[in-house]
Amino acid sequence: MFNVAVISLKSIVKFIIKIIITLVISVMIFNLFSQKVSAWNNTFDIAYVNIISNNLAISTIHEEENEHLGIGGILESELAIFGEINNKESIVENKEEIVENANEAIVENEEVIQNQEKVEENSEKATIQKLPTEVIEANNKKDVFTNTYGSVKIRNESKYELTDEMIRPIVDFNNKQDILIFHTHTCESYTPTENSNYVASGNFRTTDLNFSVAHVGETLTKNLEAKGYKVTHDQTYHDYPAYTGSYNRSFATVKKLLSGDAWTELVIDLHRDAMGSSSTYAPTVKIGEEVAAQIMFVMGTDGGGLEHPNWLNNFKLAVKIQEKANELYPGLFKPIILRNSRYNQNLASGACIIEVGATGNTLEQCDVSMKYLANVLSEVMK
Repeated sequence: MFNVAVISLKSIVKFIIKIIITLVISVMIFNLFSQKVSAWNNTFDIAYVNIISNNLAISTIHEEENEHLGIGGILESELAIFGEINNKESIVENKEEIVENANEAIVENEEVIQNQEKVEENSEKATIQKLPTEVIEANNKKDVFTNTYGSVKIRNESKYELTDEMIRPIVDFNNKQDILIFHTHTCESYTPTENSNYVASGNFRTTDLNFSVAHVGETLTKNLEAKGYKVTHDQTYHDYPAYTGSYNRSFATVKKLLSGDAWTELVIDLHRDAMGSSSTYAPTVKIGEEVAAQIMFVMGTDGGGLEHPNWLNNFKLAVKIQEKANELYPGLFKPIILRNSRYNQNLASGACIIEVGATGNTLEQCDVSMKYLANVLSEVMK
């Protein structure tokens, strides 16, 4: 009789607990259905039903084992169901949060795409426009050249006999963001004007960086930066106090600057044309309504015996840039000069000398040139 009573009591307790669980779950399911109507919530409801089915099945399978647990063990076993249900609720809540975050990420990504489209649209609108140009003959010299490639003229003073294959500008920049500008002859200057009068430190030379070729480099830098390029402009004196040894000193400067950024390809040594020492030589071109100083590439080779394995690549880049310049502003460039000297151009795969104007040009004319040169470079480096 005693054993029967215990068994009956256990059965009654289990029956009552199952009724309570069933009622609680029924209330939860009712509330869930009343609050959630989406497809996702239907999946959530099914999860609850599965939990109930699984736990009831487990309860039935282990009923015989529960007979030996006693009342405390039965309560612990049955109440564990609530812990599992709570865990499932946490998982579902986490899933809901993940979905919300994913939706936010999608919205943010759409905004980024829209901004990129706007940038591309603005870039298309900012396409450089061709302008009428006219080379001014006064105080100028007739162009002398030995080779042509399309509209590009070349004065070959090197030991190499140029072929069309050597000139053909099938070459491109890998790094279209970084640019280095420096000056081997930092003190080169121009004919003074009312707005650009300076204290001379020699014949068409000044240590005042505001009026030397360094100022022209700064103008080019600002124009390129306005177009989004990262420009390093070094204004170290390499020709003062001594002119001799300028290229050795600029070699050390550029090598140091490139040591931390080996990917910089376009390296411009900006000069003034050293031809002449008076205002009698002032190569200019009228672009639209502005007068600009003409500019010129001076490119080196290994013809002098110094190692320069990438000279042809540098030369092809110069041809490519001048080809674009002749398309946009014919006459901005004078013929490319190719020489046996290396000019430190072995330090980068896009190194060059660009000479801006001559002694007879003014600083203002050179500033105008840099605006148009920046336009040309931005078109080539797109």
